[in-house]
Amino acid sequence: MAFARAKKREPMGEAGLFDYAVAALSRRMRTERELRRLMKARACEGAAGDADMDRVVARLVELNYLSDTRFAQDYTRLRKENQGFGRRRVAQDLGARGVGKELADAALDQAFGETDEVELARAYCERKRIAKPEEPKAVQRVMGRLMRAGYSSGAIYKLFRSWNVEPPEEGGDSDQYQTSPEF
Repeated sequence: MAFARAKKREPMGEAGLFDYAVAALSRRMRTERELRRLMKARACEGAAGDADMDRVVARLVELNYLSDTRFAQDYTRLRKENQGFGRRRVAQDLGARGVGKELADAALDQAFGETDEVELARAYCERKRIAKPEEPKAVQRVMGRLMRAGYSSGAIYKLFRSWNVEPPEEGGDSDQYQTSPEF
């Protein structure tokens, strides 16, 4: 059975785009870039559609319905508190959602400023039921999982030392990369 093709929608004007944007923002918080991407599919093509989107975004900002600063602060706080992710993961997610580097850094500093990353990683392990690794493969697996969660290697090594687990070696064979003295 073939899937039916989506019906071609009529392009919306400024009023229709505004209603669509408000409905999209009521369902989930979004950045300006995400909202523009959604409206692009519904707007008229060309300069007229871009102008309509600009006016809608300006009006939403004026009404305080859309704010990348507020999005970055709320998103960072929620990812830290609810999912327990580290600073790197949250920074990467903010960048993927279109938040500027300066806004992301400010939100990250506010949320992670006085936080002990080792304690955050320990709480993440408890919540995800990550047990103390016993064999080297398990150490690698736990380390990979913590790295994907956004924790720095320094915090992971400190956590392993508190568990009395030998962390994996950082560079592998150190003799392999030594340069000769004549260079």
